[in-house]
Amino acid sequence: MQQQFDIMRTASRQDQYVDWSIRSARLKKLEQLVMDNQSEIITAIHADFGQRPAAETTMLELFPTLEAIRYTRKHGKAWSTKQPVKTGIWFLPARSYIQPQPLGLVGIIAPWNYPLYLVIAPLAAALVAGNRAMLKVSEASPNFEQWLADALPKYFAADEVTLITGGVEVAQAFSQLPFDHLFFTGSTAVGKHIMKAAAQNLTPVTLELGGKSPVVVTPSADLAKTVNRVWTGKTMNAGQTCIAPDYVLMENDKKHAFIEQSTAWLDAHYPNLADNPDYSFVINPKQASRVQGYLDEAKQRGATLIPLTDYEMNVETGFFPPMIVTDLPSDAKLLTEEIFAPVLPLVSYQDLTQAVAYVNERDRPLALYVFGEDKADTDYVLAHTVSGGACINETIFHIAQQNLPFGGVGASGMGRYHGKYSFDTFSHPKAVFKQSHLNFVHLLQPPYGKTFWNMMKMILKA
Repeated sequence: MQQQFDIMRTASRQDQYVDWSIRSARLKKLEQLVMDNQSEIITAIHADFGQRPAAETTMLELFPTLEAIRYTRKHGKAWSTKQPVKTGIWFLPARSYIQPQPLGLVGIIAPWNYPLYLVIAPLAAALVAGNRAMLKVSEASPNFEQWLADALPKYFAADEVTLITGGVEVAQAFSQLPFDHLFFTGSTAVGKHIMKAAAQNLTPVTLELGGKSPVVVTPSADLAKTVNRVWTGKTMNAGQTCIAPDYVLMENDKKHAFIEQSTAWLDAHYPNLADNPDYSFVINPKQASRVQGYLDEAKQRGATLIPLTDYEMNVETGFFPPMIVTDLPSDAKLLTEEIFAPVLPLVSYQDLTQAVAYVNERDRPLALYVFGEDKADTDYVLAHTVSGGACINETIFHIAQQNLPFGGVGASGMGRYHGKYSFDTFSHPKAVFKQSHLNFVHLLQPPYGKTFWNMMKMILKA
């Protein structure tokens, strides 16, 4: 790994200026990598999950990945040109501009839940900015890892883009390399270790983490719409999404109707759930057992577990039927740990200020979803909470907008990407001041006489 790093770092230092034609060609190769291997990608991810519908992988991985590549290729040339900015009046007629430059060699660490999108989208950002990249994907998705290891060298030279394979120890060593930038997507707990390792080299980091993304159902919400959108976001990839709705805050008298409509929604969208090919599984027994442990703890502490089907979960296969949980103690693991499964806690509030206070007492979430037909309600929630992103009367979809920054705040992460924000993350904005032949610098040099002080008085009064 160190040898490969040294080779790529040397190449990046010898290639400080990366013409747009080279960047564009690399992005085209990246697009071709995905386009040529769609069926292989779908098969590999399905094998890793035990069951991941081709429709979900196409919609949630192939589409946004290609969208990210094509968007950056379309706009990257304009992003990478120098950007003139205003020069202070006292320095005219000099000129100032910003020249974006590649950082050099960047590292990208991707998780298992969306193994294609969460490695290729950041890679597209790194390439459009003119960088070289080393990749590390999760050992929890071995079939995808093997596909990428086999496919990548067919499209990229080893000193352009390379994949490092291996488990936790390899990932730890990877994070300790002195990259010019390290981009990590994963849990908050692991993110802390990544940041600590990067700090030893003063490596700047982007941390795309997770957390508890709340749904605030305001008094004016359309309940049927709310149920539809919340469960769409919660069942997508079996809830294994960093911005999946994690818990729901609602008035107590709406709980019964919410539960009834949730059961009806599941019957309509996932009939015969146990044999339904459109439903994803939890990726492995370790993850399924973790969530089962949360449920066991909740039950022991008096919570009410409400299955939405008659089917039982299977820890070994990862089949995990959707479930609602009520009457939870505030410190139960289902309300303090990211769930990453189709389990939805309901929390009651008496008024909207109490709901907002509940959110604000906890770590700032990666996403927040507010439902309501009264603009005053939704505006109040958004104005009085802080989250990485938000949706009104929707879930998840803000991540698909190329013109919106995606990232966390506080414990849910730092840094942004998507669209131009991706380019900025992987670029250095070099500040350039170009002096004019006509200038007044000599008036500001010693010995300081009357002319100097007259100028200072004029400047200070301005």
